[in-house]
This record gives sequence, C-alpha cells and structure tokens, in this order.
Amino acid sequence: MRTVIHELPAASAGTQRHVRSLHFGAGTSGRKAYLQAALHADEVPPMLVAQALIERFSALEAAGAIRGEIVLVPMANPIGLAQDVQGSAFGRFDLGSGINFNRQFRHLTPALIPALEGRLGADADANARTIRAACRQLLAAWQPGSEAEALKHLLQTLAADADLVLDLHCDNQAVMHVYTGTPQVQALQPLAGYLGAQALLYSEVSGDDPFDETLSRLWWELAAHFAGRFPIDPNGCLAATVELRGETEVSAELAERDAAALVATLQQLGHVEGTPPPAPAACDATPLEGVEPLTAPRSGIVVFAKAPGDWVEAGELVAEIICPLTDARTPLHARTTGRCFARSARRFATRGMRLAKIAGATPYRSGKLLSP
Repeated sequence: MRTVIHELPAASAGTQRHVRSLHFGAGTSGRKAYLQAALHADEVPPMLVAQALIERFSALEAAGAIRGEIVLVPMANPIGLAQDVQGSAFGRFDLGSGINFNRQFRHLTPALIPALEGRLGADADANARTIRAACRQLLAAWQPGSEAEALKHLLQTLAADADLVLDLHCDNQAVMHVYTGTPQVQALQPLAGYLGAQALLYSEVSGDDPFDETLSRLWWELAAHFAGRFPIDPNGCLAATVELRGETEVSAELAERDAAALVATLQQLGHVEGTPPPAPAACDATPLEGVEPLTAPRSGIVVFAKAPGDWVEAGELVAEIICPLTDARTPLHARTTGRCFARSARRFATRGMRLAKIAGATPYRSGKLLSP
C-alpha cells in the first residue's frame, strides 16, 4: 500500500488540512478503481466501511490479487468534518459558500470536445487513453479559488482516469440504495445485488454536477458527439453513488458486510482476481425523475406512517403533520407507487421541508433532481 498525503491550501492563517489517498496494487494493467468515503462529512457509515476495505485491500495486494490499481480515500472531506456547529455536525454544506460539497464539480465535456478533435482514431482503447489524458490536462489547468474548490479539484483529479468510481455516502434514515447514470444501469446491477439495494435510481443528467456523474457523464456525451466518426465506450467510467443506509447505522457487522459486497463487485468487474459469488438479483431500476420527494406543506410535528423499505401505493398515508399551535392535523398521501427508500430523522417539520422519498417507476420530474 502506498500512502499519499495531499495538502489543501490554508483557508486562513494558522490552518492546514490534509486528505489521505491509499493506493493498492502494482498499477501495471492500466485499469483503475477509485472509492471515496464521506464527501458529506457528517455521514459516518462510509468511513467505517473504508476501514474494513483497507484491511481487505491490503490482504488482496499481499496476495497479488489486485489487477491494476485501487485508490481509496477513507475520509474525503476534512473541511466538513471540522464544521461542528455548537455540538451539531454540519458536513453537507461548505459554511463559507453554502454550497453542497457534492455539487458543482467540473463538467468537462464542453472543453473536451474541441480538445479531442484531431486526436482520436479507430482504436477504442487508444481513444479511452486519449480521453483520460485530456481530462487530466484540463484538470491540471483548473486553478481553484477557495479551500472547498481545491478539495473538489483534488478528488476529481484522483478519480479522473478511473474505470470505476464508487462514491460512498449514507442518507438520513434509509435503506441501501444506489444512484447511477442511465447508460450504466445494466453494468451496475450486480453492485446493487451484492449490496442488497432496495432502490437503484438512474438519470442521464441529475443536475448540479455531483461527483460521480461528473466522472461518468462525459463518456456517454463524447460517445454521442463522435458517433459514426470514432469509437468511444459510453461506459468508459462506471460510476455510482452508494447510499449505505442511514447515518446512525454504524456497526462493525454492517461495515464488513458492505466491504465484502464492494470487493465482490470489484471481482465481478475484473479489478480483483478471483471468482466472485453469484450476484443476488437486483431490485428493479427506476428513474430519478420518478422519485417523489414528499414535502411538508406546513410546519408541525411529523408522525410517519411509512418507514424506509416499505412499499407504498399511490394514495396511501405516508405521514401526518400536527400543528402544536392549532392542533390541526394534515395527512400526507403518496402520489406515487413505489419503495419508500429514505426519510428525514427530524420529527418537527418546517414548511417545504423534504420528509421522505419514494422511488416510483414513472418519470414526472425534470430539472434538478437531487436533494439540496
């Protein structure tokens, strides 16, 4: 294992933060997998899973079983991890800008298209190498301003030439679920099966350039742009956001189970030698445009009638809001049939607050599809 410590630019005098990346394997095959934990720094389960992965990757490396390179960032956001506000963790948004740490990564396709003219040919593998080199060149020219931008620049640079990218997160209260790009659903169904995901959500463009989509989307966009001229694999980088249940589900048993599922995925995709166990059947994939974000029409005490993992029929009661000022009760019914895969841990709602998410099969939303 090779350890690299990356310094972030100091946000103010007397401060300095670091990111640690762990590099496993000989790196001779040209293949690369990249995994990172807790880009939203108040999401602890991914960091424990990363600890379990360190042990497994070290053993695989010692056995000579890692093809190419596996890069693991076991704690991806030291900025957010330090944002403790009067005893409450605040790791989702940068306090300096208010921007979500998993938004506004650099979308490279518009700059890649002119940069690749005259550099592609008839060999798809050679084109993939050229595209990865061009991505590195563009990122090297990016001069980030703030410390948070420098963090995003670092993480995107570490993952830009990977064949597989897994961004490990968790939700507030949730069952296991996975987000990926529309062209990559079939390739990543084994991942969902190994993890036991109860929702596999896909979109071509989810909005606001989250980390995983920034790395994968350029491949299908370039494949479409150069179609008929040069062969480009639209799945040149398989990428997904893995939501490891809820934020309080931190246990050694779950971490070991999830690490085993991720290693099986790496075996199935050829990054680790050995025969993986058969992948369990994956849940049905559903469009992110079909997710119903149940929101509170007014403030009050939240009493849920449905829990994460429950199947919900359209018209069923999901929650009730009770106003402590007027005693009025407001029932909230689902408009969508599907799996309730996440809900808020807060039990007092403000007007407009997202309370739960239901994975429906029929797309009906557009625009920015992710939670703020």
